[in-house]
Amino acid sequence: MKNKQKIIKWGLPFIVVVILLIGFFWPVNSYIETPGGASDLKPFVSIANHPDKAKGKYMITYVQLAQATPFKLLASHFDPHASIDKAQDVTGGVSSETYNQVQRFYMQNAISEAVAVAFRAADKPVTSKYIGIFITDINPKSHFSKALKVGDTVTKIDGYHFDNAKGYQAYLATKKPNDTVTVTYIRNKVTKTVTQKLMDIGGRAGLGIILADNVKVSTTPTVKVDPGSIGGPSGGLMFSLQIYDQLTGKNIRAGRNIAGTGTIALDGSVGEIGGIDKKIIAAKNAGATIFFAPYIAPTKINKLIDGGATNYQVAVATAKKYAPNLKVVPVATFKDAVKYLEETK
Repeated sequence: MKNKQKIIKWGLPFIVVVILLIGFFWPVNSYIETPGGASDLKPFVSIANHPDKAKGKYMITYVQLAQATPFKLLASHFDPHASIDKAQDVTGGVSSETYNQVQRFYMQNAISEAVAVAFRAADKPVTSKYIGIFITDINPKSHFSKALKVGDTVTKIDGYHFDNAKGYQAYLATKKPNDTVTVTYIRNKVTKTVTQKLMDIGGRAGLGIILADNVKVSTTPTVKVDPGSIGGPSGGLMFSLQIYDQLTGKNIRAGRNIAGTGTIALDGSVGEIGGIDKKIIAAKNAGATIFFAPYIAPTKINKLIDGGATNYQVAVATAKKYAPNLKVVPVATFKDAVKYLEETK
């Protein structure tokens, strides 16, 4: 009887501790996405002889992404702003290190494109050099999968360098599956080559990679941007606005707290992103009064994120429910955002 009491006395606390440790710290195969924050871009951007001392803020919005534990997973079911995604859908099955590397690249490339867009709009000197196609994912069935890796940048195919991804795609369109090509690529600043067969991608020839443009931009005056720990491409639009306003000194911000999201391309077009509902909440919590949302015309064949709705539709619906005082403004291009700010200044 005494032994049984001792087991209960010492065993139960041990079991409770084990359950708590598992519940709080044991990772499960899911990620939880919740509203993150909205950061003032002033401290992020430095332009020689062009300080930003004006009132108001351009804010980059972001989501909080954390690997789930049993207790976090349970709590997320009671959070109306939380969403749960499988780890495979978030990382694509790559390691955390590789995933973070890709996210850092997306951010740095978004900054380069934002700088180019802002300087061109301000009629300031800017040059952009197309380095090549950055590999964000690779098909395990690709004949190149043993040589190429996520994070490599392809600079030539059969000795040909092109000025955009479409150039590479057009060249590969002249080939057939199982044709042999030589790929020149950069890894850790070292140039390498590999020769292999192209794979069949739905009846056409391809390397079997998912890519992003790798662009280097040079400007006068020099711009330095430090995004800190924020990754991904969705801050492009807001960086371009901060850089443009700071560079020109036009102060189209006019003392307002302006948040938003969206990728930016070299032609100034704004692209859709993920988690815009959570970014609306983050903007509202940070005191923003205006939110720029990527806009594309909704159609019956839109097969986009967020259950088929466009970014703008999701943003409007979320603001109506949770942030009624936040003005959601649709923008298809950088010029749309500038025009709105100038006209409402």
